[in-house]
Amino acid sequence: MPKLPAITGDAVINALEKVNFQVVRQKGSHVRMQHEDGRVVTIPVHSGKTIGKGLLLKILRDAELTKEEFISLL
Repeated sequence: MPKLPAITGDAVINALEKVNFQVVRQKGSHVRMQHEDGRVVTIPVHSGKTIGKGLLLKILRDAELTKEEFISLL
């Protein structure tokens, strides 16, 4: 099983947009994205900071993506 890379919130947003997630709203430094089937994901976007491993796993669970699927989107 491949290791998750250390990536920023912007990179996560770009990857999720490739699988039809759209930015719905932003409040402060948190971006809410929604898929056309109703899945919702919240991503913190702090300039220059990477997303922690645990939070990235939570985002992938909410987006219903596997690690392999996510890594292929990067």
